[in-house]
Amino acid sequence: MADSLVGIEEGSRVKFSGGETFLVLRPTYADLVPHLPRTAQVIYPKDTGPLIVWGDVFPGATVIEGGVGAGALTIALLRAIGPLGRLVSYEIRDDFADLAQRNVATFFGAAPNWTLKRRDLYEGFDETAADRMFLDLPEPGRALEVAARALRPGGVLVGYVPTALQLKDTVDALQANADFGQIESFETLLRHWQVKGLSVRPLNRMVAHSAFIIIARRLAAAPPPEAQAESTSPWSERAEESEDEDPKR
Repeated sequence: MADSLVGIEEGSRVKFSGGETFLVLRPTYADLVPHLPRTAQVIYPKDTGPLIVWGDVFPGATVIEGGVGAGALTIALLRAIGPLGRLVSYEIRDDFADLAQRNVATFFGAAPNWTLKRRDLYEGFDETAADRMFLDLPEPGRALEVAARALRPGGVLVGYVPTALQLKDTVDALQANADFGQIESFETLLRHWQVKGLSVRPLNRMVAHSAFIIIARRLAAAPPPEAQAESTSPWSERAEESEDEDPKR
């Protein structure tokens, strides 16, 4: 059956001998990801969109990915950064790394702007001044010190954890770390609707919790206390001058 579709224009309707009509369409990212071969839970499209948007991934960005799993987020990141961007992924498990490579090759073919490093990211990253970082790890909080060295000031750190305990541990670690600020966390819930004639209602089942998304910004190093004391705002200087002026003049 598949061989008979070769060369047919995308979007065509094809009727087979059994009487069934099929649409000839290339699978979208959302179509493909749930069917990717996997040995670990994949990041599904309902979370991928918010990860890319809240992570503020842009064409040409340098992105570090910690933990590749089946490569679902890897594919989305490669699409978002475009050919001028650079993605470096760290994965300690060879079985996950091998699977991610196969899945990326299935979707993209060659991906020359993707580097996959098989090593423990908790030991540190080779990169510095990365724009964005994504951590799909059991303990993202353990990686904050090495993450701070790899991210540029103003860069975005994104964590992805499935449980509320992991969420609390990660946010606590971020709040205790002076290198990060602007911390927020959320989850996404997806509910499809049925629209048939006069029947407009939500479907009985919905895709509810899958994981928590954590966002934080890399902060610049704080100046030493002496520098803070010496730097005075021009507005405060003006205020002092006005207080010294004679009110009768």
